[in-house]
Amino acid sequence: MYQLVMFIHIFAAVCIVAVVLVQQGKGATMGAAFGSGASQTVFGSRGSGSFLFKITMGFIAVFFGTSLALNYLSINAYQQVKVITLPAVPVQQNTNTIDTNTMTPGQIPAPPITP
Repeated sequence: MYQLVMFIHIFAAVCIVAVVLVQQGKGATMGAAFGSGASQTVFGSRGSGSFLFKITMGFIAVFFGTSLALNYLSINAYQQVKVITLPAVPVQQNTNTIDTNTMTPGQIPAPPITP
């Protein structure tokens, strides 16, 4: 599911870039005043603005929706991570204890070195 939404998200992003690059900029109206603007448009002199604007808004809505869906899917995947608990290792008790309460400080042996 995540891969499908990610594919649609990337497709919408690429289409937004392509549609925005196809549109004619606001500064191109000066060239149209001298007669060169109408011949360079793809959909005619007046019809291109609203048509490309609607397509751009559609792709932006899809992009926004897939952004929210990806966020929701990633949060749910993060919350479902299970913690594996391993059984505890039994601790071995040392049976060779020395009663240090009755010894003087010079008689207390050094602690054993354990690996």
